[in-house]
Amino acid sequence: MYSVFEIHKVILLRLLPFLMIDRSGPKFPRSFIIHYYFNHNWHTSFSRVPVMLNKSNVLMGRYELGRLLGQGTFAKVYYGRSAITNQSVAIKVIDKDKVIRTGEADRIIREISIMRLVKHPNIIQIFEVMATKSKIYIVIEYAKGGELFDKAAKGRLKEDVAYQYFKQLINAVDFCHSRGVYHRDIKPENILLDENENLKVSDFGLSALAESKRHDGLLHTTCGTPAYVAPEVIKRKGYDGAKADIWSCGVVLFVLLAGYLPFHDSNVVELYRKIGKAEFTCPEWFPQGVRRLLRKMMDPNPDTRISIDKIKHSSWFKKWLNARQIRPEGKNRTVSSAVTNHSDQYDESGDGQAAAEARQESVVPTSINAFDIISLSPRFNLCGFFGDKFQKREARFTSRQPALVIISKLEEIAKQLKLKINKRAAGLLKLEGLKEGKKGILSIDAEIFEVTPSFHLVEVKKSDGDTLEYQKILNEEMRPALKDIVWVWQGDQQEQSQQSEQQQQTHDQQKEQPQS
Repeated sequence: MYSVFEIHKVILLRLLPFLMIDRSGPKFPRSFIIHYYFNHNWHTSFSRVPVMLNKSNVLMGRYELGRLLGQGTFAKVYYGRSAITNQSVAIKVIDKDKVIRTGEADRIIREISIMRLVKHPNIIQIFEVMATKSKIYIVIEYAKGGELFDKAAKGRLKEDVAYQYFKQLINAVDFCHSRGVYHRDIKPENILLDENENLKVSDFGLSALAESKRHDGLLHTTCGTPAYVAPEVIKRKGYDGAKADIWSCGVVLFVLLAGYLPFHDSNVVELYRKIGKAEFTCPEWFPQGVRRLLRKMMDPNPDTRISIDKIKHSSWFKKWLNARQIRPEGKNRTVSSAVTNHSDQYDESGDGQAAAEARQESVVPTSINAFDIISLSPRFNLCGFFGDKFQKREARFTSRQPALVIISKLEEIAKQLKLKINKRAAGLLKLEGLKEGKKGILSIDAEIFEVTPSFHLVEVKKSDGDTLEYQKILNEEMRPALKDIVWVWQGDQQEQSQQSEQQQQTHDQQKEQPQS
């Protein structure tokens, strides 16, 4: 029996020559790529790993299929179990014919790509994607606790319990926005819970990337669930995806604390009118801190709506952040009476411990395994389906230096280029220019992924601003400055390989020429 570590090691060693190949090779029409993706059988397999399960119930020798968990228009979701690790998973089975007939192929590809981008403890994780001629199988994290909606439907939650869920939701949404992803359909039905009551944001089918913005810098697709959607989305005049998500998070917080929706009317026109003017009334048991926060989150004017950073610094949020952490328990998740006992118990060591954890998190990079590395390969990366604009905004290199050395080097470069470091989190550094360029302030994300403690993959990409300005800084400033810590840049290996092949071909041709 081979261990998972040994399997990952073999895959990594075999694929490293291909993983650093540039994606600037032959270009194929978008229609051809989608046709190939939806009409070929492909999956990651291990031929030497024994499967000790009933083959009739095993999907491609890798997952044992179980009971039906739910179904939608194009897909059914089943409980599954890994034949290798025995881990419980959820398997989303998508009907290819239905997807192609309805023109939803782009949406499926976008959802898979986005789920790969947003790996966070409070977001449902994608493990792998497999396909046959008729089906697509998306293997994702299994959330045993079900939907948050089921808990909210039983009645309002205690304030401390609602805060725990809200904090995790805000952290997950903040992470999505840092990756240029806007969910656009945040609601309790799309929020799941694991067996430990940890929140997991799911269903990225309606989400959008920052690249989806039009020339005005706004999104224009009207989507979402009416009761949770922001007023600017309803007006169809363009909206900021991040601010629209914050409105939806405010509605979710209201539902958790009240047990019902802030906006409700059987007449859709009247419902939209109430949303447009933010006509809602907080119940008498809502603390003043919550009332103020909700008014700021559900501000009908997106320009003055509160940001996530300010939400985290609001009095109510900080009160519970500093308070003793109480994990939601099964018996006391809801409140039956009309009066809530607001506990003000504080942990004296909370601030110091939280600060220490934050410092540690800012240094420790995200770990990636062989499956993640495969998905970063140009042969498997679905981001190519979004065209050249998406591809030109990112570059990758590998390094044999420790994470602290890489971070220190990036900070040094930022100082030299007069870029401010706006955010540090789990190996991610957000660099921003001090002056506004042709398309706003240039923002560059540098994210470090740990393959092994002594081997790292670093992704540098533009998250905002002008692409030409970014390319100039990357190629003329950052790449030369990073040469001391770079092992190889993605694309350099391909150029060397092509040069070697050309030299070999020239040599062979010279040998074949008849001697005079």
